[in-house]
Amino acid sequence: MKATKGYRGNKAHLPTKICIVCERPFSWRKKWAACWGEVKCCSEKCRREKRKAG
Repeated sequence: MKATKGYRGNKAHLPTKICIVCERPFSWRKKWAACWGEVKCCSEKCRREKRKAG
């Protein structure tokens, strides 16, 4: 298995974003590889909270 260019086991090089609900930073996850541009919340809990408040 070939590692991606920037990752190579070092999580410090993964892209990060700020959660729009809790305002904490969160890192890229493999399950978000196809939709990273659309990800706004760090977790399901924050996503549900956003929906309640919205």
